[in-house]
Amino acid sequence: MLKLGVPSKGRLMEKTFDWFGARGVTLRKAGSEREYAGAVDGIDGVELVLLSAGEIPRELAVGNIQLGVTGSDLVREKLVNWDRRVTVLAPMGFGGADLVIAVPQAWVDVDTLDDLDAVAAAFRAKHGFRLRIATKYHRLVRDFLRDAGVADYQLIDSQGATEGTVKNETAEAIADITSTGETLRANGLKILSDGLIHASQATLFRGKRSDWTDAQRKTLKTLLGTLDI
Repeated sequence: MLKLGVPSKGRLMEKTFDWFGARGVTLRKAGSEREYAGAVDGIDGVELVLLSAGEIPRELAVGNIQLGVTGSDLVREKLVNWDRRVTVLAPMGFGGADLVIAVPQAWVDVDTLDDLDAVAAAFRAKHGFRLRIATKYHRLVRDFLRDAGVADYQLIDSQGATEGTVKNETAEAIADITSTGETLRANGLKILSDGLIHASQATLFRGKRSDWTDAQRKTLKTLLGTLDI
């Protein structure tokens, strides 16, 4: 069977079901609402696997599933050399959110990454430790800031409400996902004008592991034809 991993709950699951349904393939939960079992109608040889969105990149990379729907930000964050391990089959046009760098609105002279770099250097000279940026996206943020030439900072892990860390004085800036920016503004933060790290959306990925069977390849060809990809 060709295994398709889909988010197991919430709007991302619902939108994924709608996206496939509009293209002639019905995905549905099987059993009770508490069960993570699913079924596929409209094509033979495809098994639906319901997982958390954060699990799907890893399961694709190791070959436990062959196809998966998850945020493009999660694939880039969780998989080293992600483009060598998975292939983008189709951006799906929903689940959009931007990963951005945001700083306090009170920093009136800080609008760009160059400004942030200057503030970070001054902060370290004054306080004796590096400016703290709270985030859940360490790999994406580190690579982005390295390419931008920002050096005097440290990333601190945020597992809760990242936008509240500056107000709580556990960080000086943040890197987080936002759809409208309203939560950032409500917490006294502003997005740097060149602070967009990644524009994420739900995406259908294919794993690149080489141990696909002939039956799986045939099913994939049929599925992609049905989905008009």
